[in-house]
Order: sequence, then C-alpha cells, then structure tokens
Amino acid sequence: MRKVVRTICQGCHCECGVLVHVEDGEIKKIEGDPDFPMNKGLICVKGRYYHEYVYHPERLRYPIKRVGERGEGKWKRITWDQALTEIAEKLTEIKERYGPEAIAAIHGTGPRPTLYSTHLLVYALGSPNASSVDWHICAAPLGLAGTCTLGRNIMMEVGPDYENANCIMVWGANPIASHPPRGKEIIEAKRKRNAKLIVVDPRRTTLASMADLWLQVRPGTDCALALGMINTIIEEELYDKDFVEKWCYGFDKLKEHVKKFPPEKVADITWVPPNLIREAARLYATTKPAALHARAGTEQNINSIQTGRALAIMIALTGNIDVKGGNLLPERMEGYITTTALMGRGKEGRAFRPRPEIEKKRIGSDVYPLASGPEALHTTFAHGPLLIDAMLTGKPYPVKALFCAGANPVLLMQDSKKVWKALMNLELLVVIEFFMTPTAELADYVLPATMWPERDECCDLMYTDYVAARQKVIDPPPECWDDMKIVIELIKRIPWADRRFVPWNSVEEFNDWRVRGLGVSFEELKKRGYIKVPHRYRKYEQEGFDTPTGKVELYSTILEKFGYDPLPTYVEPPESPISTPELLKEYPLILITGARQINFFNSEGRQISSLRKLTPDPEIEINPETAAKLGIKDGDWVWVETPQVKGERVKLKAKLTNGIHPMVVHARHGWWFPEKPAPEHGCFESNINVVTRDGPPREKIIGSVPTRGTLCKVYRARD
Repeated sequence: MRKVVRTICQGCHCECGVLVHVEDGEIKKIEGDPDFPMNKGLICVKGRYYHEYVYHPERLRYPIKRVGERGEGKWKRITWDQALTEIAEKLTEIKERYGPEAIAAIHGTGPRPTLYSTHLLVYALGSPNASSVDWHICAAPLGLAGTCTLGRNIMMEVGPDYENANCIMVWGANPIASHPPRGKEIIEAKRKRNAKLIVVDPRRTTLASMADLWLQVRPGTDCALALGMINTIIEEELYDKDFVEKWCYGFDKLKEHVKKFPPEKVADITWVPPNLIREAARLYATTKPAALHARAGTEQNINSIQTGRALAIMIALTGNIDVKGGNLLPERMEGYITTTALMGRGKEGRAFRPRPEIEKKRIGSDVYPLASGPEALHTTFAHGPLLIDAMLTGKPYPVKALFCAGANPVLLMQDSKKVWKALMNLELLVVIEFFMTPTAELADYVLPATMWPERDECCDLMYTDYVAARQKVIDPPPECWDDMKIVIELIKRIPWADRRFVPWNSVEEFNDWRVRGLGVSFEELKKRGYIKVPHRYRKYEQEGFDTPTGKVELYSTILEKFGYDPLPTYVEPPESPISTPELLKEYPLILITGARQINFFNSEGRQISSLRKLTPDPEIEINPETAAKLGIKDGDWVWVETPQVKGERVKLKAKLTNGIHPMVVHARHGWWFPEKPAPEHGCFESNINVVTRDGPPREKIIGSVPTRGTLCKVYRARD
C-alpha cells in the first residue's frame, strides 16, 4: 500500500512542511511541501535523509538500565513499567533526602517537545530547575534584549519580513545553513528584487559574498559596531522622527550616550573602517522598508544582551517595527496554547510556572534574576553552567537527579570534561534519546523516544501567524515513546506530584487541549494542515508595546530597575588583543566556534552516512596567510588550545579559506564519533567545548560566555 502523508519536519528549528512517501508502512522518500507557508517546497538535506535516522541500526528501541559502574557500558533491557516505577521511586528518595529542588531537567535546542515537557515535569515535582544546554548563549539573550526594548523579540526567525523588504541586514547569522527556508527568502529578495543586503560577520558566508556591504567585524565587538551605526543614524538625522517622538522612550538619553561611539573610535575597536560603518548605517536607515535578522553570533559573548538591545533600537529608530517588509510583531492565535507559553514565557506562560517562592530557589535566580528569577521576562531557566557547578559542589544546594531529554550536554556545554565529572557525580541520571550519545552512556536509565515521523503534535515555535499539525506518518518501534507520553506516564507513578502541571492522561488529550480554544480538535487541525490568521500591521497603534512605558524603551526602565545599564554599553572581551595583550605571544589568534552547517543540527547527524559524507571530519577554518606562517597545509590535522581551559587541547582538520581574517580562526562544534568506543565515543578529541570556559567572567544579565571571541593558538599535529 502506498500513500503520501503531509506533515512537519523536525530536523532543525524551521519545522518545514513535508510530504512523506510511504510504502507498506516504510518511508521511501521525503520531499518539501510546496503548499506550506514556511518553506514552500524547499527541503534541506537533514529532512531529505531523515529516514536514515528512523531506520538506523543503532537506534535505541527499548528502555535500558545501567547494571555496572556509571560509564562502564553494562546495560540490561527492561520494560517501560519497570523503568518508570524505579525512576519514580528514586525521585521520591532524592526529594525526601535533599528536597525537590535537588531534581533538575535539561533539554537541548528546539523545536522538539522536550522544550516544554522537561519544564512541566520538574515543576510538577516541586523543583524550579528546568535548564538548557545553551540558552545562556543562544536565543534567550536576544529574546530578553527584545523583550526589554520592544516587549518581545522580533529579530530571529520570527520577525524579519524578507519577502517584502527592500533592505536586509543579517548580523551574526547564516540562515542559509541554520534556517534554510528563511535563507532562501533572502537570496530571492536579492536576486529577484535587488534588495540591498548588509551582512555583519567575521566569516565570508554565502550571504556575505552576495552582499552589497560586508562588515567583517572583530569577534565579540558587535555591540560597539551597532552603537557606531546608531551614532551615525542619529547624528545625520536619518531616524524616523515621527515614530521616535510618538513611540520611543529615552531618545535624548540615547542621543547623548552614543556620542561616545563615533565611527572612528568604533573602527579601532571592531576593525570595520569608519566609512563602511557610516555607509551601512545610511543604507539601512534610508532604504525602506528594512528587515534586520540577528542570531547566535551576537549572543555568544559577554555583550550579548546589550548587543541585542542595540540592534532592537536600530529597528525602532528607523521605524521598521511591524511594517510590511520590516520586523513584524507576531499575531496572537487567540485560544491556542503556544509552545512558548508551555515553557513559561511571557504573560501567557505565567500559568505554567511555579509559585514565586519556588522560583526564588531556581539556580541562578539570585545572580540573573531577569533570566532565572520570579520576575524573569522572557525564557525562564536555571542557568546551565551554574547547574553544573551545583552538581559538583553542592552549592547553593545539592543537585542529585537530572532528567536529560533531547540534549547532549557533554558535547554542547562549555568545559566538557567538567560537565562529564558533574554527570558522574549524580545519584540519578535519566536520558531520553534516539542513540547512545556520550551523555547517554553515563545514564542510569536510557529511554527511547519517537522521532518526528512517528508523532502527533502542534507546531508553532518558528511561525509568525499560523499553527500547524505534525501528524504521525508511520508507527514507531513498539517500545519508543513520545516525549510527552514519557512525562505523563512518569507523573502518574508519583503520588506527590502536582498534577496541575501535567493534568493530561494521554498525548491525544494534551494535543486536543492545546487547540480547543481555536474551535477545532487536533484531528481537524491535521486535516487542515495549518490554521493561519491575517497579519495586521502597526498593531502597536492600538495595543502599545508590552513594556512598562507602553513604548519602545531605548532607555530600559526594566534594566534600570534591576541595576543594569539602561543604555547599551560595550565591554571588551575578557581575552582579546586589547584586554590581554600579554597573552598574544602564546595565543595569537582569535577563536570563534559554532557556525552552523546545513547537514548537522548541533551534535546530531554524525552517524547518518548521507550527512557525514558531506563533512567527514571536524574542521577549523584558517586564513592561508596565517597557515603558511604556522607551517599548516589544507587538510592537515592541528591542535587548538586556549587560555580558558589550561592543559587541554583538541584536534581538528585545517580548512584554508580567504573568507576569514588572518587573526581569526573558526572551529566547528558538536563533534563526536559514534563509531568510536563507548563511553566517550571520541567526545574529547575534537569537541571544541573541551577548551571553552563556562565562566566567569560572564555577561551580567543572563550569564553568556565568550565562545566567540576568545584567544587561542593553533599548531600542526605531529603524531
């Protein structure tokens, strides 16, 4: 029997519409859905080859329990009932001995349902400690910056209206690789309509090579560059005077503040010539409408929040908020329970957060109150590096149990060997996974999850004005469970759990509950594919902005209230040619890490043959001029060391390119070797996070760390 099922891919953030061809219950082909609004038929290699994940011989297919020492690799197959019963008993023991806050959960990046299932689980157990491997350096900094300034974030995937923009500025992002359908929209805007394109990036990406202006910024100095552009926009009176007068708070203070950042001074900081700073500012401010997109390149440094604030301010100054072709405010789907609400974000998410007295106990609440405390504004989470510290030191209190779902912290958190030690120190580690990762190898219980072709769920995280249904294409292996089903069934076995956070008895009931307010059942949503609402422009004219003043806060009253700089302020990276010139003799290069690749999703995909053959080895990009001085040729294996984690080094393969500054190198992230022996699977050989530090020093407001913009040395591997 043959059929074609319309559903939603989950190979990365984008959640593209796909058509899955099935024959006799087996996936034969996956192609893009031309009628889906996100991707309009486009499909990347991750989606096209996802059947290789589904049918991979090393996929986890039943629950297993550790029977040897942690990390020894001795496992026993058990039933789901035994696994959940024993986990429930151990959680109860830990709660009684240490308190509920000793139980934590950690997830990876979205859009997998682990984004909210982990939060709901620990909140039901009375703990505030739901965490993420990367929110301190990815998405949350821009989200909090946008919320403090505009009332919400509109600079990432949700917001920029590329299809109608006459000017597009891409800052610290490479959407062709990270978010392909959005990248395609930029390319088409450039090629078909000759939209002006400005790219700010230390690397000459595909978009940078197409750009009208490429600003090759020194890593970690984006905030200074943005302030220099704001200086030009204000000094040359290129700002939208009507919008600023009616809808912006603190313009006079901002105007005075940016006088300290003339382009000549900024050029010395950023390596971008002053004439190019002015030209970019003029092009963005005068070409209407203009859309600005920023991403992780602006967040992985100690200026993360203030950089995001400066970029949001540029959008406001030029009047490009919620106008066609600008940065759009998302539409509310009245009655629908969003993914972000289930994560506890915003006013709608308050109902899904613990009581304030419990949130005060969240790890990081006292240090980063706007990210981790009861008054957290955007994404609420226990700060990841501080959570690792608590596992190791017992301060501020012991963390003894960790529920890890959709995450690989050994690979994706900084100071990987420290993370390994922390996980070894737990009394209970439960990992929900597709494969035996280095993190899973340390678990007490490993539980097999369903993959996206095997699930029914709502999709909305990356959409501006619609919600869609992912529908099950094939039956999963009999003992692979949906992430939410695992949480629901576990909570049923814990009598003391607060069922207000997990009141559903099945995933079907949960899905119906989410869409009930739209006047449909989940089955009806599946038949329709998606529900889209008309977009209204300039919504702020009726609703104002969701800030304390009801305006765009150029001068942030929220940051002022919490004792932070209310205007964007630049801080030099802790290790740099300027702040630590004495280190340059030993560490003469600037390291950036983690630029995205279209074939991998962070640490995922290394065991998928069709993806791995596209990038067989972990690479480090080096300028040929620099490589020649170091005696390095293209394809040589090299060692990388940093002053951040002394005594450690990792080995990568040199890729020579003129698209990077002679003083800068770029190392790929998330590398491990599934084919190598357990338990490490080579996770300390080429994983750049072995030599990156989790702080301090950290960014003051959300605790970001400089994985992009520290110093390093590179030398040829002789062995």
